[in-house]
Amino acid sequence: MDATSSLITDEKKLRGCLDETFAVLDRIIKEEKPQLQEREVGIVDFVGQGIVRVGGLPHVQSEEIVRFPGNILGYVFNIDPDEIGVILLGPTKHLKTGVEVRRTGRVMDIPVGEGFLGRVINALGQPLDNLGEIKSLRRLPVEREAPPVMARSPVTVPLQTGLKVVDALIPIGRGQRELILGDRQTGKTAIALDTIINQRDKNVVCIYTAIGKQASDVAKVIADLREHNAMPYTIVVAATGEDAAGLQFIAPYAATSMGEYFMERGRDVLIIYDDLTRHARSYRELSLLLRRPPGREAFPGDIFYIHSRMLERSTHLREEMGGGSLTSLPITETEAQDVSSYIPTNLISITDGQIYLSPRLFQKGILPAVDVGKSVSRVGGKAQLSAYRSVAGDLRLSYSQFEELESFSRFGTRLDDATRKVLERGWRIREILKQPQYMPMPASEQIAALMAVTGGTLDSVPVEAIGNTENKIRKAVREEAAEVCSRIESGQKLVHEDFDTILNVAEKATCALPGV
Repeated sequence: MDATSSLITDEKKLRGCLDETFAVLDRIIKEEKPQLQEREVGIVDFVGQGIVRVGGLPHVQSEEIVRFPGNILGYVFNIDPDEIGVILLGPTKHLKTGVEVRRTGRVMDIPVGEGFLGRVINALGQPLDNLGEIKSLRRLPVEREAPPVMARSPVTVPLQTGLKVVDALIPIGRGQRELILGDRQTGKTAIALDTIINQRDKNVVCIYTAIGKQASDVAKVIADLREHNAMPYTIVVAATGEDAAGLQFIAPYAATSMGEYFMERGRDVLIIYDDLTRHARSYRELSLLLRRPPGREAFPGDIFYIHSRMLERSTHLREEMGGGSLTSLPITETEAQDVSSYIPTNLISITDGQIYLSPRLFQKGILPAVDVGKSVSRVGGKAQLSAYRSVAGDLRLSYSQFEELESFSRFGTRLDDATRKVLERGWRIREILKQPQYMPMPASEQIAALMAVTGGTLDSVPVEAIGNTENKIRKAVREEAAEVCSRIESGQKLVHEDFDTILNVAEKATCALPGV
């Protein structure tokens, strides 16, 4: 009897819940007043490789997002009198002519926020690393106006790459745009990765944007960042060569908007575009498919503008605007060392300097293969740590004289003592500027090594022993001149006694080596 009464009681409770639920639903239905809503619907007229042409949608706006069946998104690119050209942000294999297209009423945007740090995402902000959903409370358009001139502040703080040849001779400041260019497989990405790794514990947010690269290359970059503990402060935006051309086109703009989110909150941001040559090619492909008139090398007429409007967003904001900065290191590929080709010259004219990597130096094993004569920084010298300025002038002069004499010395057998001395010093400078990948160096240790070679301390050391000698000098300076090192790192101006201290420590470390 007890079990039967319990069942009856449960049944009554269930009926009561159902009655209450149905009563709420009835009330909602009675109160609901259906209204007719006007909705624009377009029809797909043509499906191409990465693009579609749509009829209808008379009120659609440029750069608006439209939605296709299967939740495929498109980016309105052309608006012609009879049709619109749409760049697809997804696969085209499921699209057919005659299907409906609906407006979304919003421009292309991307989610932003702190939750993206340490993650790998695509150009739409969707995770690719199988680490779960990324929570964000805000979205920003991928196309945004660059900060006006009055909102900008001069570049005054250095962005240390950890590479001696760059920090001493081609310095980069926070808020600068420094182009990295060179032939294929000369170490362009390696310089960018070393720069990211060197930002550990410097409160700099790093964004690496892969545009049109092979998936295996992107996976290697991610693995290297994780191995060197750089992922916690890095965002990887990946648009590989297997992705739609539309995703490759919007990827750098989306990454820039993510960087601006942090910059507007007073943070310093470093963004790598790897590389803009492939970005230009994806834009050319889309433009030709959408029947835009071609220009030089079949690129559309606004190819300069697509890069300038993006790189102009990199800046150092004034203190009242937050004081943040966005530093860009765009990468571009040259062919047969031709820096005067179309896309490289465009980017050289947009950026504030360039780092040129020479295949000739790369083949000789001089890494990083930076050609100092063809590289320049038009802004970073003003932000360079003061200790570098006492070394960089003599270093650049000695190295330039050496490179000029080296080419002529091959034609003669007899050299006077002065020429031989310049060559001996130059060989040691070249050797000291070599640096293994994934081993960025603190500024104080760089200064010690460069002072040792320009001050003549290493003149008696055989060229093949320069690497081991440098390691000894770095260790000795860390241990015996810690106070001077801290002043160098903080950007203080050094006095003669500080330089004498470094040179004495370097000389002791050199004399302690056998055979010297």
